[in-house]
Amino acid sequence: METALYMPVKRFLETLGFSVKGEIGGCDVVALKGNDPPIVIICELKQAFNLELLLQAVDRAGASDETWIAANLSARGKGREGDARYRNLCRRLGFGMLGVTTGGDVEVLVAPATTAPRRNPKKRSRLVSEHQRRKGDPALGGSTRAPIMTAYRQQALACASALATGPKRVRDLRPEIPDAAKILLRNVYGWFDRTERGVYALTESGRAALRRWPQHTHMQDAEVQGRNMVNA
Repeated sequence: METALYMPVKRFLETLGFSVKGEIGGCDVVALKGNDPPIVIICELKQAFNLELLLQAVDRAGASDETWIAANLSARGKGREGDARYRNLCRRLGFGMLGVTTGGDVEVLVAPATTAPRRNPKKRSRLVSEHQRRKGDPALGGSTRAPIMTAYRQQALACASALATGPKRVRDLRPEIPDAAKILLRNVYGWFDRTERGVYALTESGRAALRRWPQHTHMQDAEVQGRNMVNA
């Protein structure tokens, strides 16, 4: 699974001084460094180097300063990473290429081009905002089936947790959850019920969400989740 590649790539980018989080805005890996504006790296993951991986990277490139692709190194070196044409295509596109060994080490097969102009500033801004607002790193990069723990979902769960003991006024939630009013009013997930003006209660769907994502675990770092997956 692509998620098995996430922690090695995350650790590699962290050694370069980046703050790394998974599954942001449809990107497997988003890494930030610096401020005003930060440097943005996007990395796409696949079990093997193929055309689809390059196409995904092409789609993401407009929002990043550097774009990387990462995949497992083939056991006998006969995968695309050994094909000079594939590596040359990465160079022409300006993409970095990372190979992950069975032991979890990361090898730089192709270095990315120098920082390129940002051609999609709106998308880039959304990625940076989600990265900075999301608490911890709750989503393993490469996940495809589980709901993504976005910053919005984290805040909605915080509202649900606050209402677990009974109905509360919006004004009482604002000190800890500044966007509580918007979240409760929109009620995207159907977790909340307005009992009277300015007062909300938790629905059964909301209680089910808290059972699925207890507040002491829903903001766990992805590294903890990665260890749990390995030990499962």
